Amino acid sequence: MAASEAAVMSSSSLKTDTCSVLETAGTVAAMAATPPARAAAAVVAAAARTGSEARVSKAALATKLLSLSGVFAVHKPKGPTSAELLNRLKEKLLAEAGMPSPEWTKRKKQTLKIGHGGTLDSAARGVLVVGIGSGTKMLTSMLSGSKRYIAIGELGKATDTLDSTGKVTEEKPYDKITQEDIEGILQKFTGNIMQVPPLYSALKKDGQRLSTLMKRGEVVEAKPARPVTVYSISLQKFQPPFFTLDVECGGGFYIRSLVSDIGKELSSCANVLELTRTKQGPFTLEEHALPEDKWTIDDIAQSLEHCSSLFPAELALKKSKPEKSNEQVLSCEYITLNEPKGEDDVIKTC
Repeated sequence: MAASEAAVMSSSSLKTDTCSVLETAGTVAAMAATPPARAAAAVVAAAARTGSEARVSKAALATKLLSLSGVFAVHKPKGPTSAELLNRLKEKLLAEAGMPSPEWTKRKKQTLKIGHGGTLDSAARGVLVVGIGSGTKMLTSMLSGSKRYIAIGELGKATDTLDSTGKVTEEKPYDKITQEDIEGILQKFTGNIMQVPPLYSALKKDGQRLSTLMKRGEVVEAKPARPVTVYSISLQKFQPPFFTLDVECGGGFYIRSLVSDIGKELSSCANVLELTRTKQGPFTLEEHALPEDKWTIDDIAQSLEHCSSLFPAELALKKSKPEKSNEQVLSCEYITLNEPKGEDDVIKTC
């Protein structure tokens, strides 16, 4: 009686197993009841079914990846450049979709377009806006929109890069500078102002970045001051020699130049110790920027759906001229706006 009940319970539990377990059990049973040759064939057949299912799954992911289109945001950590981070994102997506693969390479006319709008320095962290598919054509709107930063400046030290990654070029006293002194000069840096961009920047001379020329030891003249816009700026904290600013600005604005200019205005000098972009256009760091563990096809698809409501309908539906296919699996190109922009105003698409 007990044995009969146990058999019924065992049979009932087996019904709840997944199909893959049942198939495996069937294969094992077949191996036990057939000659070695037939058993080996059964194993091969089971493996082929598993491989076929995996290929179907990868093909579905590849199709989904190619269908993604729109703009979303990722969280860039300190360390990598914006271009390096974009390549890391692209590689993770391609690996998840099993691309490139033999099936994928047959689709010569299909390309994965992905790019970022608004470069962050390697030493900075925060919101990096990414376009995928036709969303890469919307990235120019990110450059004209406002950006918000939290910057920690250090008084008393000037560097060649205007931040803590560079060589110290000057040191001046700061002990007499007060919180009221800093707050009193911030109004001079608010509104439509003129700003000289840093020598270490993505701005170009004769087709080459100024930062590249500087690293080679070549003599580089500073670019002339140009108009920029600061919507708001406030002092959040002052603990000498460090001061924290909350800045909202337009495109082409350099926080490094701002902090350096503030130091000079205080009859001292200063450089950027830490920089975080908390907002770019409608994207915020807390609500929209995906951390690296969320860089999956499904998570990005959900983010694209969530972020689609952030844009005006006319922008989301705006169509650009069709691009010619270059007949490659991946198309990679660097696009820079015709109008000279700042380091934050370069679009890279891959």
